[in-house]
Amino acid sequence: MYTEGFTEEDRIRDAITPKNWNEIMSSDSWAVFKIMAELVEGFEKLGKIGPCVTIFGSARTKSTHKYYKLAEEVAYLLTKKGFGIISGGGPGIMEAANKGAHFGGGKSVGLNIDLPFEQYSNPFIDPDKLITFDYFFVRKVMFMKYSQGYIVIPGGFGTLDELFEAITLIQTHKTVRFPIVLVSTEYWKGLIDWIHHVMLTEHNISTSDLDIFTMVDTADEAVAIIEEYYNKYALKPNF
Repeated sequence: MYTEGFTEEDRIRDAITPKNWNEIMSSDSWAVFKIMAELVEGFEKLGKIGPCVTIFGSARTKSTHKYYKLAEEVAYLLTKKGFGIISGGGPGIMEAANKGAHFGGGKSVGLNIDLPFEQYSNPFIDPDKLITFDYFFVRKVMFMKYSQGYIVIPGGFGTLDELFEAITLIQTHKTVRFPIVLVSTEYWKGLIDWIHHVMLTEHNISTSDLDIFTMVDTADEAVAIIEEYYNKYALKPNF
């Protein structure tokens, strides 16, 4: 975890330095209570939120970029269908998602993360639906537990982490097979081709695993997949 005022070398040395029992008790053991508090807050705030779709994407995307506009449109259209929107709560694509939900009149949820750079909460989150986490893994629990679909807009390592978390949980039957939609063939094609031609060829995944996600190019196509899923299972959105 990031320690304010420490250099990278300081953090490496601290991580590899053996701890005595008192140090373990005063740090690692007490962290359990912080983790529990974050889980409880998330469960209490999100438990009754209703059907929501999470939109993943880069924190670095500018408001003038086509992917920002794309995320905003996807969120707006989903809220008009009655779905709430969950984002990572920060800038870039996350802001676009919350902005679309806000102006669409839908629930706008932000699961923010406390980072030393890049991340700050955006102004389009419903005030009672903003949660800030210290722990990435607790935050991911909330994404996976309270989303009934995932829209993945182009992003970086964090976006890939969230994407493959969702894919893995569905592949291993640890969560319901909710739709995962990657938007922008132009951006995702190289990754998907590699999955097909390397991972599948090496028998590290099954052919059926490729059906876990879908790749599209437009906001309308992405929303249609979510809506089709809901219609199939007769689920009721937040009307």
